[in-house]
Amino acid sequence: MPKNTMPKNSDKLLHDISLILIMGVLAGCGLIYEYLLSHYAGRILGSVETAIYGMIGIMIVAMGAGSFSAKYFKHPFSAFAWLEVIVATVGAGSVLMIAAVVGFVVVLPQAIAEAYGLPFDIRLYGSLIKLSSYLVSFFPFVVGFVLGFLLGMEIPLIARVRESLHKEHLQHNTGMIYGVDYIGAGLGAAIWVLFMLRVDITTAASLTASANLLAGLFFLLRYWAYISAPLFLLFAHVLIALLVALLFALGEDSLTRMSNVLYKDKVVHSESTNYQHFSVTERRIKNQATIYSLYINGRLQFSSNDEVIYHSMLVYPALYSSARQEEILVIGGGDGLALRDILRWKPKEVTLIDLDNQLLDFFKGQTGDSDELPTYQAALVELNEASLSDPAVNVIAGDAFIEIDKLLDEGRSYDAIIVDLPDPSHPDLNKLYSDHFYARLRLLLAGDGVMAVQSTSPYHAKKAFLGIGKTIRLAGFSSVEQYHQNIPSFGEWGWTIASKMGKPPSQRLKDLPSKLPVDDAWVTKELMLAAFQFSAQFFSELSDVKANKLGSHQLYHYHHEAWSEKEGAID
Repeated sequence: MPKNTMPKNSDKLLHDISLILIMGVLAGCGLIYEYLLSHYAGRILGSVETAIYGMIGIMIVAMGAGSFSAKYFKHPFSAFAWLEVIVATVGAGSVLMIAAVVGFVVVLPQAIAEAYGLPFDIRLYGSLIKLSSYLVSFFPFVVGFVLGFLLGMEIPLIARVRESLHKEHLQHNTGMIYGVDYIGAGLGAAIWVLFMLRVDITTAASLTASANLLAGLFFLLRYWAYISAPLFLLFAHVLIALLVALLFALGEDSLTRMSNVLYKDKVVHSESTNYQHFSVTERRIKNQATIYSLYINGRLQFSSNDEVIYHSMLVYPALYSSARQEEILVIGGGDGLALRDILRWKPKEVTLIDLDNQLLDFFKGQTGDSDELPTYQAALVELNEASLSDPAVNVIAGDAFIEIDKLLDEGRSYDAIIVDLPDPSHPDLNKLYSDHFYARLRLLLAGDGVMAVQSTSPYHAKKAFLGIGKTIRLAGFSSVEQYHQNIPSFGEWGWTIASKMGKPPSQRLKDLPSKLPVDDAWVTKELMLAAFQFSAQFFSELSDVKANKLGSHQLYHYHHEAWSEKEGAID
C-alpha cells in the first residue's frame, strides 16, 4: 500500500478525473441495464407497460438496498473492483438467464406428458404447472432486483474510494458523485434510444457489459496497489471478457433457440424496432401450406391460416355499408393484409398510417442486406399481395394521433375508415381508442361513410369491448353497432362499426343483394348479418362500463384487468 502522505493537488485532480470517467461510464451502463431488462420483460410477459414500470421501480428499490449494504465492505477499492466484474457478468447474462428459465417452464408440461405417455394433444393444467407459470412471471424482476442491488453499491463505494484517495472527509463528495451519475445516466439513455434499440438485445447486453468491464479494468490498473489480489482479479476480467465476447458472437442465436419454446412454432425472424419487438414464426405441415404468424411484444397479431376471417370481418362490413369506396383511410394495419382486401374494391386512393416504418418495410418486402428476400418474408409479401407497394396506396409512417390533424388541415374526406390497431395494452395505444381520437376521425369521414374498429375479444375482455363501442358513441357517431366472429387463432373476436348519419350499418347490409359485388373467400351477406347477433343478456352490463376519455386510461385498465391472467407467450 502507498505511504500515508497527503496527496498533492495535482494528484487529487488526476484521481478525480479518473473516478469521474469511471463513474460516468458505469452510470450510463446502469441505466441501459434497467431499460434492457424492462424491454425484455415486456417482450416475454406481454404486458409491456406494467413490465417496464415494474422493472424500473424494483431496480430503484434494489439500488437503495444495495447502497445501504455497501457500508459492510471494509476495503472499498477491492470491493469496487470485484463489484464491477460481478455486475458485468450478471448484466451480460441476464437476458439469457431469463430466457432459459422461462423456456424451461414452457417445456415442462410437454416433458411431463412425454414422461407419462400422455396423448400429444392434452394440455396439462395441474397445480405444479400453474405454480411454475405463476412464479416464472416474477423471475425477470428477481434478476432485475439482483442487478439493481449490485448497481446500488457503486456510488457509496466510489465515494469512499475518493475520500480515501484525498485522505480527508470531502464536504461535497456526495454531490459530485451523484452529479456525475445523473449526467452519465442521461448519456446512457441517449445511447439506448439512438443506438441500443436498433440492435439485438443480446448485442446490447454484451456491449453494455463490455463498457462496464473496461471501466472496471481501468479502475483495477489505475489503483492496482490499493487492491487485494489484483492478479487474480485481472484473470477474472480476462475470463469474463471472453464470456462477453462469446455472448456477442453467439448470444442472439442462443436467445432465438430459447425463444422458440415461447411460441408454438419455430421463430424465423425476430426484430426490435424503435417502438416494439416483432417476431415471425413458421409451422411446416406435410402436404399443407406453411403457416406464418406475426407476434408483436409477445402477442399474436395474425396467423396466415385464418387471418382471412379477421380481415374480411374488419373490412367488408364497412365497405359494403359505405355509400362509396373511392377514398379510404386505414389506421394501423402495417402488415398490409386489411389493405389487400380494400384494394379489391379498386379505390382511387388508400391512405395508410402506421407508426413503425421498420414493420412497414418488412411487409413491403424491403431488405437492406440483399436483393433476395428470405422465404418467410417473400411468403408474407405474397400473402398481402404486395399491397403496401400498390400505386393507389399512400403510406404515412407516423403517429396517427398527430397525422390525422394534418389530414384535417388539408381538408381531406374519406368514404370509409378502417382502424386496425393492436389491442390497447399500452397507454400510448390507449389514446388511439379515446373519444377525442374518434371525434377527429368522425370529422374525416364523409357524411354517408362508415368507420370500422377492431375491438378486442367480447369474450375474454368484455368490458374493453363494450367500452370501445361506448367511446365511439360519445365521439358523436349517430349509429354505433358491434359484431363478432370466431377466429381459431384468437377465439371469439369483435369489431365496432359506426356511421356518421343515415341508416345503421347493419340495415345497409340487409339492403344488399344476395350476390355480393366483390368476391371474398369468407364473407357472405348472411354471415355478416349473423355476426351482429349476441346472447340475450350480453349488453346488460353496458350502463356500468365507462367510455374511454382522453387521458383517463379507462380502456387500458379494462383490457389489462381482463387479460392479466392470459397475456404473454408463457401462458
